[in-house]
Amino acid sequence: MARSYVSPQFHQVSALDFSKDQLLIATARQDLYWKACYKNIEWIEGDALELPFADSNFDAITVGYGLRNLLDKHKAMKEIFRVLKPGSRVSILDFNKSTSTLITQSQEWMIDNVVVPVASNYGFSREYRYLKASIAEYLTGKELEKLAKEVGFSDAKHYEIAGGLMGNLVAAR
Repeated sequence: MARSYVSPQFHQVSALDFSKDQLLIATARQDLYWKACYKNIEWIEGDALELPFADSNFDAITVGYGLRNLLDKHKAMKEIFRVLKPGSRVSILDFNKSTSTLITQSQEWMIDNVVVPVASNYGFSREYRYLKASIAEYLTGKELEKLAKEVGFSDAKHYEIAGGLMGNLVAAR
């Protein structure tokens, strides 16, 4: 999907995951898509805390629901900064840890009454039961902006989306 949104000047998309099983699923699904852009993805097993790439290697990086699950977010952000080319950006999408009690309560209700029950119907209850705790332990938008600037990003802005339930950090190197 990322490849279809990237400028034609970019000829390669690298996708990294710590889980070999997840990469096998992704590779199998890749063959189901008919667009040529899906055929040019390099799937790499690796650790986000020690990215297996050269310095200043990427024009852009996207992270989806990943940073929240890492124990050392500071180290992960330093690694992202290291492998981005100067002038490029990172976009990190995840659940939002809101400072609003109303949004937090709404989010917790959705997880308890929609997300986990639906996931359970598909046999994934264990995989989703951790969500509330992981969001509660995650960083707020302001904390994410501060973290990005601490590791060297020149600009960082966190956008609340989906009524504040989700958030997207965009930072420039």
